[in-house]
Amino acid sequence: MPKNNNPLTRKSWLSTNLILTITVIIVAVLVFGGVLLFSRSGNNNTSSGGQTVAAEVLRKPDSHVLLESPGNKVTVVEFLDYQCPACHQYYEALTKQVEKDYAGKITFITRNFPLSIHPLARPAAQAAEAAGVQGKFKEMYHALYDNYAAWALTPDGQSTSSDEARARGAFDQYARQLGLDVAKFHQDMNSPQVNAKIDGDSADAQRAGAEGTPTIFINGKQFNPGNVQTVQQLNDAFRARVDEEQAK
Repeated sequence: MPKNNNPLTRKSWLSTNLILTITVIIVAVLVFGGVLLFSRSGNNNTSSGGQTVAAEVLRKPDSHVLLESPGNKVTVVEFLDYQCPACHQYYEALTKQVEKDYAGKITFITRNFPLSIHPLARPAAQAAEAAGVQGKFKEMYHALYDNYAAWALTPDGQSTSSDEARARGAFDQYARQLGLDVAKFHQDMNSPQVNAKIDGDSADAQRAGAEGTPTIFINGKQFNPGNVQTVQQLNDAFRARVDEEQAK
């Protein structure tokens, strides 16, 4: 895969080597220094081509649905890592607004793909899934991303955090704010069912060909925004693909 020098299109990868660990730290610094960072593969094509991934791989009966449209004509699936700086930046720049603009028009599903280079990604996924057991997945999903700096970064905001105790304290706070039974929340976070759900999502991500996060599929085909340089270009690329599918 060719080297990608565009900070707007870099992806968080599965590799745990030193270079990528340093990259994660640099990404976090840049994100909170005001630089826009988006994660995509080294392919610079805004192509809708490529193989279509089977629907049963991308969506399971228990997958979390943020938006649903009649007939599911357009289905968007995002494999995400809650501590991934690029996933957070996608949320702030794209998907949070998509939830508002495309409500009732598309089906939007999120699935877990926590990467080992992000030590708090799995605990965050456990928190989201445990909240889902009590019917509050969507609310916890938003709480994790809306409060990203409070748990995902070090207190100085300069790198990704590995402080699980601090993160779990934040998750408990969000659980209380959402009116969850916190004792049950703790139990469910560590339950075999929740961990099997996360593992199953990750396995499907790899079956679908996802190599990093975020990886988005639109009607079964991986979305690649190309060599975008701005938030507007990212939004335009995404919306063009969705609108193309809606027009079919």
